[in-house]
Order: sequence, then C-alpha cells, then structure tokens
Amino acid sequence: MRLTNVYRLGLKELKSLWADKVLLFLICWAFSGAIYTAATATSQELHNAPVAVVDEDRSLLSRRIVDAFYKPYFQAPQQIALAELDRGMDLGRYSFTLIIPANFQHDVLAGRQPDVQLNIDATIMSQAFIGATYIKSIALGEVNEYLTGRRDAGATPITLTPRVRYNPNLTGVWFGGVMKVINNVTMLTVVLVGAAFIREREHGTIEHLLVMPLTPFEIMLAKVWANGLAVLLGVTFALTVMVQGVLKVPIGGSLPLFLATAAAYLFAAASIGIFLGTVARSMPQFGLLMILIIIPLMLLSGGVTPRESMPAIVQHVMLAAPTTYFVRMAQAILYRGAGLDVIWNDLLAMLGVGGVFFTAALLRFRRSVTQTQV
Repeated sequence: MRLTNVYRLGLKELKSLWADKVLLFLICWAFSGAIYTAATATSQELHNAPVAVVDEDRSLLSRRIVDAFYKPYFQAPQQIALAELDRGMDLGRYSFTLIIPANFQHDVLAGRQPDVQLNIDATIMSQAFIGATYIKSIALGEVNEYLTGRRDAGATPITLTPRVRYNPNLTGVWFGGVMKVINNVTMLTVVLVGAAFIREREHGTIEHLLVMPLTPFEIMLAKVWANGLAVLLGVTFALTVMVQGVLKVPIGGSLPLFLATAAAYLFAAASIGIFLGTVARSMPQFGLLMILIIIPLMLLSGGVTPRESMPAIVQHVMLAAPTTYFVRMAQAILYRGAGLDVIWNDLLAMLGVGGVFFTAALLRFRRSVTQTQV
C-alpha cells in the first residue's frame, strides 16, 4: 500500500507539472537551447580578435609580421595612424593594437633589440592574456625566420612535447556543453521539487493530503521520484541529442553509468529543494533562497573553477555538498571514461550526504505540514 501511495502521488506530481506550462517550457529550454547557447555563445579561446597595427617602419619585416595575423584567431589587421589608436581602443574597435617603430628592420639587422609596443584591451579577459601570448609568439617567430630562416630561436637542451588528453584540440564547446547539463540538473531539480511544495501550500492542496492516510515520507518520496524522472529524461535528451548529436561532443565513458549516478544525485538535490520549500513561506522567498544556495553550489563545486584553486576552507566546506561529488563523477565518466571502480568512493559519499539532507528535509517537512499558514 505504501508503494502504491508513492506511485499515485508521483503521477499526481507529473500531471501537475504537465499542467504548468511555464515550468514545462523551462525544462525543455534548459536541456535544449540553453545547452547550445552556453556551449557556443562564449569562447574560452582566441577567435576573430580585432587587431590594429601602427606600422611606422613600412619595411619588409614589418609587413611580414602584419601578414602573419590570420583567421580564425584574428581578424584582418587594420592599418591605422598613431593618432587613431586611443580613440579606437576607447570605442572597443580593437582588442589589440601593435606599434612597430620606425627603423625596426634596420635595428634588427644591426643586432639591436628594438621595442615593439602592444596595447591590450584587458576588459575582454577571455582573450586578453592568451591573445598577448599569441602575438608575442607570432612576432618573434617572424623575426627569427627573417634572420635565420627558422621560426624557433634555436635548439634547447630540453624539448617540451605536450600531449593533451581527453580534449586534444582544447575545444571550449566540449567543456561548456557538458558542464551546462550538469549545472542544469542541480538548478532544475531544486526548482521543480521546491516549487511543487510551495504550489501545494499556496493552492491549499497540502491540507487535502494531510487528511488522507499518507505519511510525510510517502509525500516526499513521491515528489522526489516524479520530478527526478522529469529531469532525468531531460538529461538523457541533452546528452544524446544536443551534446553528442548537435554539438558533436564525444562522450568518453558509459552513458548508463552517468545516468545512474545522476539518478542518485537527484535524490540529494530533491531533498535540498524540499528543505528550501519548507523554509520559504511563498514563491518569492523561495526564489531568494535559490539565489543564495544554487549559485554557490554551481561556482564552488568544481564545475566552473577547479577545486584545487580554491582556498582550503572552501574545499573542506564544499565536501558537505552533494554537488561536489556529482561534478567530480560526471567529469570522470563523461570526459575520462572512468568506470564504477574509479568513482565508487565519490558515489558512496554523495549518497551519504544525500541521506543527511533527506533526513533533515523530512524532519522539517513533518514540522511544516502541521503548522497553520497565517
């Protein structure tokens, strides 16, 4: 009878979700258009950067340097006068401006070391540092090739041969699309479960449930499996259609294993959503609590910034969040092809943390459903 109650209550949750067109549209967008825009709209590498050159030398060497800027890293260089430099940078027309001084080629052939000035628009942080490195490498390579016929400065006692694993071309789309899926799992699970509880409180249906032979545990479990199922279907669609099909991102590991870990994580995330739903007395309060909880979970779990780069106290505190373990497992499975023998420690830790949140949410739920709303 208890399993039947949980099943029928879950069906009620799914019907309520189907009737709420706003939440339904949010789910569809979060696992389709949002994945595509997050992966393609932002670039972590240099792409079509506008560059201008003030060539006061007008020599063969300076023209070689100017002609070395080509797509897709840079746009075609614009030749400007020195008086136009400041205005162009202020208006954001150029991300980089290179000033080649007069007598540059003559000084290079004479063995001197003339200075070349590079002005960088550092407000474009995603391109500023990597672009400066590219331009320096291009200029030095052209000068060395002009003088010696070789692009490198000379033989070194040690040769560094980098080998990039899991993402050989360092394509930002591979990272952005998958991490957006992981972040949306957290956001939507908390939103759906918490909003479902607030909606029942505001509509008065929670009182109807209390007069039935139902326990708070059954009500909570029904909300967890119903809303978790909706999110899990969205995750499956996002990974198979959007990530693998549209974005052409290869999945290194087992997709069923990832979905199994995602289902375990949904249990913990839904518990957080129910707990927030019992704390908030209205939907606006729930929205404010979401800002305080979801943003730290996304930013500090390792999905945006590596945990090793964070202060030690933040790393220790975030071990109490199930998102930390889920992000680590998702990256290991989807990027590096890890199996259950690699992630089982994080899986058990996540289930343990999820059990704590579920117990806390259950205790809070029992107290909240017996309180009379003012």
